[in-house]
Parts: sequence; C-alpha cells; structure tokens
Amino acid sequence: MSPDTERLLAASAVLAAYAAFCGVIAWRAARRRRPATTTAAMPGASPVLVAYASQTGFAEEQAQRTAAVLQAGAVPVHVSDVDSLDAKALSSARRALFLVSTTGEGDAPDSAARFVRQVMGGAATLKGLDYGLLALGDRSYVRYCDFGRRLDGWLQAQGATPLFSRIEVDGGATDALHRWQTHVEGIAGTAQGRASFAIEPEFAPWRLVERRILNPNGLGGPVFRLAFEPLAGQPTWRAGDIAVLAPRNPPRAVQALLATLGFNGEAPAEGGALSAALATRQLPSDASALSGQSAATLLEQLTRLPRREYSIASVPEDGRLELLVRQVRNEAGGLGIGSGWLTTHVPIGGEVALRLRSNQAFRAPEQDMPMIFIGNGTGIAGLRAHLHARLRAGHRQNWLLFGERSRASDFLCGEEIEGWLAAGGLARLDLAFSRDEPRRYVQDALRDETPMLRRWVDAGAVILVCGSLQGMAPGVHAVLQEALGTDTLTELAAQGRYRRDVY
Repeated sequence: MSPDTERLLAASAVLAAYAAFCGVIAWRAARRRRPATTTAAMPGASPVLVAYASQTGFAEEQAQRTAAVLQAGAVPVHVSDVDSLDAKALSSARRALFLVSTTGEGDAPDSAARFVRQVMGGAATLKGLDYGLLALGDRSYVRYCDFGRRLDGWLQAQGATPLFSRIEVDGGATDALHRWQTHVEGIAGTAQGRASFAIEPEFAPWRLVERRILNPNGLGGPVFRLAFEPLAGQPTWRAGDIAVLAPRNPPRAVQALLATLGFNGEAPAEGGALSAALATRQLPSDASALSGQSAATLLEQLTRLPRREYSIASVPEDGRLELLVRQVRNEAGGLGIGSGWLTTHVPIGGEVALRLRSNQAFRAPEQDMPMIFIGNGTGIAGLRAHLHARLRAGHRQNWLLFGERSRASDFLCGEEIEGWLAAGGLARLDLAFSRDEPRRYVQDALRDETPMLRRWVDAGAVILVCGSLQGMAPGVHAVLQEALGTDTLTELAAQGRYRRDVY
C-alpha cells in the first residue's frame, strides 16, 4: 500500500468518525427537543404523575389511556417514563400512577435501568406521595411481575401510601385492566373516560397473501414468512413496531365442541354466529362438564384466546406487512394457538384480525450513524425491518451479528442478508451456527469481536438486539457488560443507544 493510499484511508476514517460523531450529537439534540412528558395544566392544581416503564410499548400505551381518563375528568396530568424521574421529582409529587412492565425473569425494562440503579438503589422521602401501581407481566415466567412488585415494595419503604392494592396483569388480561380503569375513573371523578380508555383497541381486517417456509429441512421448528395486506385504510408503522393478532381456533375444533354439546353453530351469539364466538374462546379439553348449559352461559365461562404479538419484519414501503413465525407445538404435539393459526389454519386469501402497536423502545435513530444489529432465530424479523429502513435511506454503516442452528438449513433470510453484504449495505456480517463446526452462539461471535465492538461504540454506534430471551439475550448482555462495563451499558440504555426486543 502506498503512503498516499495510507494517508487517504486515514483521512477517510477521520471523516467517517467525525460524521458519526455529528450524527450522535444531532440525534441527542433531537431527543432533547422531543417532549419526554405531556402535561395538561390546571391553575392551582397539582398534576397527577403518570409514570411508565415499557419494554414493548404496552405499558406506555396504557399510560396514555390512563392520562386520557384523568383529563376527561379535568384532572391535570404529567406523563413521564420512569427513567426521566429522580428522587426529587417523586418527592414533589402528591399523587402518582405507575404502569410498569416486567421483562424476562423479573427484570425491569431496559429503559428503566438507570432508574433502578440510581433511584431505587437509594433512599427517598416519599411520605406525602399517594400512588397506584399497575404491574404488567406474563405468568408463564417464574418471577411474574417481579419488577412491579419490587417497585411497590420500594415505594412503601420510602413512606409512600398506596391508594389501592397493586393490580397485576397477566398478558394483558382484561379483567385486571378493567379494575385499573375503575380506580383511575375514581380519581378522575367521572366514568366518561371509558371510551378513551378502551381496554382493547379496535382490530382491523387484513388478508394473508403469502405464506412460505424459510427452513424446510431446519433443525428447529419450521419458520414461515407471512405477508398481509390491509382490507381497509392505509395503515402505517415504523421499523421496530409490533403486530398484535387475535388468533382463532381451527374450525374443526369448534365443530367438535358444537357436536359434543349439541349446539347449532349458526345460532346467534354476540352479534354473529355461535361458531364464530367460540372460535375466539379457549376451548375446554373435556366438554362433558359444560353439557346442559345455554350458549350464553357457555360463552361466559370460556375465556378469550390470548393475543399474540410479533415483531414486524417489513416497512410500509415494502408494500405489505410481513412476519416471521416459528411453528410451535406443545408437549402433546398440538400446534400452538397463535403459530398454529397463522402457519396452518388461515388459508391464503383468508382474513385475520390485526392491529399495529407503536414500540418506541425499539426505534432507531433516523440519522446516518453506525448501528450494530444482534439477533438469533426469528429475531431477524425486527432487525430486518430496521435494515430495510436503513438501506432505503442510504445508511450503510450496519453491522449484523446473527445466529441459528445450521447454515445449510436454518440461515433465515440468508440470500437477502448475503445480498446486502455483497451490495455494501452491510459493513460487517458475523454469523454463528450452534450445530455447525466450530459450534458457537451469537454471543460468542460478539465476544470474538470485542475490539471491533468497542471501536463502533466509541464511534457512536447504536445497538439493537432482537430474539430469544432464553440464552441469546442474557448472553449478549453479559458480553456487552464485559466489553463495555456495566456503567457504560446502563448509560447507553439511558441514551437510547442500547435497545432490545426480546421474547
């Protein structure tokens, strides 16, 4: 290499680093300009603090509805994410409503990391604070709603007084959300906010237009790429957002229950046919105990199927909404409710009920700055949407680290990824396949590139992690802590430069 070439490369590197630095400064300035809170002011009245800690956007969504109910009752409101709060802000509040999620096995949302360490890790004088707390979680995890429980205990230990007992929500259960709404309306002094605090936003009809298996000989469960087109309106979303689906039971399961109980599936129920209503309910394994009941009583006893959430794998400019769904089977070999519905039971051209949910916690900066994408399995879905958005914008400072079982059979979206690399859309690509030799996981690939990781972070890189909560996410987190230090990683999360969508 000639001295002139070396000087040119060095100058290019300096310019690239400076451009990245400017991008970071611009993004931070934009974050400062963006309102962190919303307030409805009322002269002489102390606003109710509505504080949320959200991993996927659900807690934030509920916080905004809570604020709408209070404002409908002319109650002044101050809405804030918990990481923007300190002990002084809490001690100055007279009333507060906390809506907090638990992620994984008892962890606080990533966006609340600094609040946990700096605020909950110390003491505060909160004797004048009355509060309510909504803890969102998933009972399938051992440490169900653990962050909400810890926050509740800490608030009381600092002298705060609960307005009512902590309300815990299992996977968006409507009965618990109804109880929360009742308490919020009591604070607002009105029940007129019920419409603005609808427990479940309206689902829209979408048509399934394509279903293709990505790993026909895969060592894990089959993964399908599904494409949908809206049947009404022109919905929009951003990379990082979530699709919430209302699954249905397969028709044969509904018909079997109707035959056992002797009901006519065309009988009217809930504004439609009984068979349609039963398609949305959890069907009993033993229907004999339900015999002799009326159709109305039957529907009252059967709980609704839980909603399913999926990272969106496309952007609106792609012309359709795409998901990557792994087919799941239970111990008895039966298909999972959500994955079975989408990968097997919905016919091509069939209709699904779907709604879009903003996920601010997994958004990326619009500026052209370095980004590190880390994921495994179907986690490539959320990363793929971001990369589609980045490449459309001409942003090419992208480093992807992806892991799966076997390169030959499980390299999801492999041709597309290799195409990005060949075209220069990826500056780096590191792969890890746990069943190939040498066997390694995506966290091992990251550890092997520790010096490069530090250089990218020093240049202002944003880190996005998407994929499995078991194994990958904690493994990657541990490597990031080793490489960057716990304090640095916490600060990156607080700045929005370390974001996760894990499940």
